[in-house]
Parts: sequence; structure tokens; C-alpha cells
Amino acid sequence: MNKSSPSPSRKRKPQHRWLFPSIGEATIFLCALAASLLATHIYTNIKPYILWVWIIFIIGLIISVIKGKRQKEEDDEDFEKDSQVPPSPIPSLSPSLSSSLHQLPPPPQKFVGREEELSDMMKQLDKGGLTISGLRGMGGIGKTALALVLANKIKDRYPDAQISFDLQGTSPKPLSPEEAMGRVIHAFLPEQKLPDTMDELKSCYLSILDGKKVLILVDNARDSSQVKPLLPPSGCFLLVTSRFKFELKDWQTLDLGILPEDKAENLLLSLAPRIGEHAKAFTHACGYLPLALCLAGGALKARKELSPESYIQKLKDSKDRLKNLDKFKHLTEEERGIEASLDLSYTFVPDDLKRSWRMVSVFPYDFDVSAASSVLAMDKDRISEILGDLYHHSMIERDESTGRYHLHDLARDFASSRLTKKEEYKSRLRHSCHYIDVLREDNSLYEKGGEGVVQGLKLFDLERKNIEAGQAWACSHAEEDKEACRLCSDYPDAGFYFLDLRQHPRKERIPWLEAALNSARLLKDRNMEGNHLGNLGAAYYHLGEVRKAIEYHEKALVISREIGERRGEGNTLCNLGAAYHILGEARKAIEYYEKALVIHREIGDRRGEGNALGNLGVAYKNLGEVRKAIEYDEKYFEIAREIGDRRGEGNALGNLGNAYADLGEVRKAIEYYEKQLKIVIEIGDRRGEGNALWNMALAYDNLGNRKKAITLAKDALAIYERIEDPYAENVRQQLAEWEASL
Repeated sequence: MNKSSPSPSRKRKPQHRWLFPSIGEATIFLCALAASLLATHIYTNIKPYILWVWIIFIIGLIISVIKGKRQKEEDDEDFEKDSQVPPSPIPSLSPSLSSSLHQLPPPPQKFVGREEELSDMMKQLDKGGLTISGLRGMGGIGKTALALVLANKIKDRYPDAQISFDLQGTSPKPLSPEEAMGRVIHAFLPEQKLPDTMDELKSCYLSILDGKKVLILVDNARDSSQVKPLLPPSGCFLLVTSRFKFELKDWQTLDLGILPEDKAENLLLSLAPRIGEHAKAFTHACGYLPLALCLAGGALKARKELSPESYIQKLKDSKDRLKNLDKFKHLTEEERGIEASLDLSYTFVPDDLKRSWRMVSVFPYDFDVSAASSVLAMDKDRISEILGDLYHHSMIERDESTGRYHLHDLARDFASSRLTKKEEYKSRLRHSCHYIDVLREDNSLYEKGGEGVVQGLKLFDLERKNIEAGQAWACSHAEEDKEACRLCSDYPDAGFYFLDLRQHPRKERIPWLEAALNSARLLKDRNMEGNHLGNLGAAYYHLGEVRKAIEYHEKALVISREIGERRGEGNTLCNLGAAYHILGEARKAIEYYEKALVIHREIGDRRGEGNALGNLGVAYKNLGEVRKAIEYDEKYFEIAREIGDRRGEGNALGNLGNAYADLGEVRKAIEYYEKQLKIVIEIGDRRGEGNALWNMALAYDNLGNRKKAITLAKDALAIYERIEDPYAENVRQQLAEWEASL
């Protein structure tokens, strides 16, 4: 039961629209020439008007040349955007990609004032049996700092992994429990395609952690429903921070309050010793909150000319001002203190840092220097200086272990609220452009095959939140902005391979493709319109809606032929063959596959050639011509190996297993299925995993081992149900028969 996966079509340069004005002018010239000849030889009475005819022609010629030149420039510009949209630095694979099991950031350099709380938590852990603990308190109270210090002190107790991430509980779109469990699963198995139901995902999560010593630190939780599914098995430890008070069974919590006066003074003096005797007044003005104290210390450390007395007065004035504004009347005194501290830090920095801080607030998650360079449109050396200055002012935070930056969510809200409309548009456009280039880098890693696939999956997972934010912004502005429209159209194609592995066909893939199709039509881009139609066909095919898939593929085929896009034509023919094969029309399917094979060989598309050969092998096997099928499958396997196409290699091995099973060589078939299973698990191909498990179940049943067959069939059925594969019903019926026979 092997299926062909569509390949992304190659972009084509726009048609030469700049020729149209020239063609029109040539028509005018011929008309002028004809009028001149008629006036000279036949209708001599209109001869005096010939001069005006030629004057009109010359004016038209000038207009035509100007218009043609402009049109050519627009075409060239559009083509550049199609291919590059627009150029921006591609991030190198950061250290975090090669150390996904040890993600714990280092503790803050200045940690003062929470020694008693730290001691209490260590004592609780030393008692043993604790699997979940929580730190709660208002924003800026120091929860994350304490959690990091604690986690780094106990990390040696959990040698198998230390995993850390932000649940984004105060953002408009916090991480779902499914996404959070996915982070943990992908830390161990980056290539794993996630189950689609909560029960199966939780089972996978617990299975991976079972028997291991793993520390999981999740920051900024929203509520119990977000955290409860993350409760790990015995031997692991989940550390949670949250601004919100909620209850969970059997967890130990510590509610953090403001720092005691003496400890607040110690923290402030450790940051800016020159405060001296003013420390008491400073801490009172800052509300004894670590974030406000760090902002104050950072401002005084960075600005030597700023006196402590002046800062205190300005902070008091700012708090009084906020108190009288309706927007801030609902805030507590401590919260107004943080807002005032942010406001002062913002006031004290130069204009270029103000602008930079505002613009990096568009990042919903952490980011690297390369991404900041794109958003701020500056070279990396200058960006490194700016980020360093913002860090020294305590306006952004940096993870020393990965080199990535992020804004405290309170700082992000403050900075983004001060973006001008022009700045917000530019920064979000550049953000979207940068992350579509990250997707393209992902695709190129996939095409390299082997380790490139694993690296690409890690890069995608690292940047997924930013990628999704870039696509969402582009599609929400597609109808009013041409550049956003182009990006919306290009996003699904830019990351075709990894989006196909990571996205659910109905919940994520189809919505992305429908938005892209609408954008391509707005742009009148027939090439991309055909691409999206074909990929929508593939998505519906995998959901079992074959007739609907054929409708999309037929529309895509018309466009490919209309614009002369041979690769797209070959892919679409192959996909139509797969659809008709499912409908039982094997001979019709073979006709489509053979036409596709001719095209792919003509244009030198080895991946497309391999897909066509593999599908021909499946078709001939089902017609009973098994030896012929094996010839096709072996050629498919050779090509997949040659180009590093791991997914194709797995498909070919499965095809060969099916063929040898039909010949009665069941043990040989099982060998092929086992090799296939190893590959599909490695690359996260859930559909391929289900196929391998199901075919192995059939093989073991043929060998008389029905108990093992039932176990394998249950695993296959679970996968088919999660990905909404139409073959699930067949497996369900066969499984019921087997179980009834025991």
C-alpha cells in the first residue's frame, strides 16, 4: 500500500509581458504605413493629414518604449521576489540543534535574595518522590531566575535530559498541551511525526520518558489544563513557573512575594555599586521587584552621567503619571513600578536602541542574531552591538548556551505598544521574509538526504513558532499588500518536505494551501496556482477524498500544460495515476505513470523519475505481474539511494516487501519491511510507518503467528486513525476477524 508524494514544482520566470506594448506599437506602425500608402496612391485628398498620422505614431512609440521598459523592470522584480522573497541571512545550525537533550540555560549571573526559597525547594527534593513542583507569583517577581538556579543545581540528578521551554501562558496564543509534549518528544526523536489524538500523544510522551531521569522546566504556564498532561512518570521532575494560581494534585508550590528590603538592596548594589546610600530609596521606588531592580541597575550601570537621585525622582514621577492614566489604573502599585521602570529604561537609551527594541518585539519567541539582522535590516556586526547594548540595559535577555535572545513578555508588550504603523509593517514583513528563507534552508537540507533530514527537522522545530507567525502575518495581509500576498503564496512551497512531515493534512496543511491558492490567484501567478492545486489534491488524497483530489489534480494539469511547466505536469500525472489506482483503475493509472516517467526523464528530474517507477511497480504488482514490479521497485530504490531520498528509499523497500510477499517469500518480505520501518521512524513518516507495520502484520499472519500479527495491526491502526488514513477501516475489519478467531 505505497503512495506517491507530490514534489514541489520549480518556479518559472514570468511571461514576457513587456513585449505587449511593443506588439501594440507595431500594429499602430502598420496602420500608419497603410494610411500613408492609401493617401499617396489612392485617396490623395487625405494626403495633408498624413503628417499628423506619423506624429501620433511617434508619440505612441515613445509611450510604448517607456511602458515596455517599466513592465520589464516589474517582471524582473517580481521574479526576484518569487525566487528570493527577499534575500536575508540564513541561520547556521546553532549548538542547540546538536544538544537537544541538554537545553537548560545557565543560571543568571546575579542571583541575590532568594536563598531561603531555594533551600526550601532543595529540601523538598531531597525527600524524594517529588515529580512536579511550581513557582508562582506576579510578572517580574523572579520566578524564572529562581527556577533556573534550582534546575542547574539538580541537573546532575537527571542525566538523561534537561529540557526547557516557554509555555507562553500570558500570550494571546499559548502553547497547547499537545505542542508542549511535542517539544519533549522531539528532543529525543526530532524526526518523530506526532500522533494526532491527545491520548496517543500522552502515551508516546510517557513511553519516551519511562525509565529515564529527565528534568523538564516549563516557564510561564497559563493553567492546570496546560500543565496536567505534562506530568511525567516517576524518576523525572517537572518544574513549572506561572503568574497564575491554579491547583494540581500532588504538586508542591511556592508563592513568591516581593524581595525583603535588605535582599532587594543587596541585589541592586550587586548590579550598580555606585548607588550606595541611595539603595533604600531605590528599592522602595522599584517596589522590591527583581525585574524593576534589574532595569534600574542596568540603566545606572550603562549611563555613568545619570545620578541615583535623578533616577529615583524620574521613577517616582513616572509612577505618579501612570497612576493618573485610565489605561494603568487597574494595575497594582508593584505592576505600575515595573511599567514605570520599563518606561525609564526606554527613555534613557539612544533613539537607535529605542527603534531596535521596538522592532525586535515582533518576535513571538526567542531569536538569533541572523533573524534580528533581517528584521532590523543591518549587518550582523552592527546587530551584535545593538543586541549587546540592549542586554546591558536589561531590556532583552540572552541564553548564553545557545546565543539566542528573547524579551521578557512584559518588555515585549511594552515595546510593541510603541511601534509606529510604519515600523510594525516593515518589521513584520522582514520577519516573515526571514522565516520563509529558513523554510527554504530546511528544504535544501532535506534534499541533501541522510543527516540533513534530521538537521532540517531540528531547525524547523527550533523556529516553528516564528515560522507560523511569519505565515500568519503574511496571509492576514494578503488582500491589501502585494508583498504579503506573495509571501502567503510561497510559504507552503518553501517548506514543502518538512511541512508535509510535521503538519496535519486537514487541520494545518489544507488551511495553509487554501490561503496560498487564494494569494496566487490574486497575483495571477499561474505557476504557483498550479502548485497549490496539486498539493491540495495530495492532501485530500491522503485523507481518502480521492474524487476531490482528482478534481484538484486535473485543474493543476491544465495549468502546467498551459504555461509549459514540465516538472509540474509530470508530478500531476503521477498523482492522478495514484488516485485512479486507489479507485481500482490500474491500467489507467499505468498510463498516467508512464507519461510522467517520460517527462521526468526528459527534464532530468531523478526524484520524479523514482516516484514514477515506484508507482509503476505497485500497479504491476496489483495486476499480478510481480517480477516486472520488482524490476521497477529495484530501480526506484537505486535512484532513492543515489539522491539521498530517505522517504523514497523507505517506500521502495516497502514495495519490494509487498512484491516478495506475493511471491510467497514471506521471510524475505519481512526483512524489507523491517528496513523500511527503521527509515520511516527515523524521518517521522507516520503514513510509511503505518504501512510497514500493517504489511508486517499480514506477513506474520501468513507465517501462522497471529498474536504478533494482531499486535502489529493494532499499532498500524492507531497510526492510520491518527492521520485519518482511509485504509484504517480495512485494518479495523481484518483485526476484528483475527481477534474473533483466537
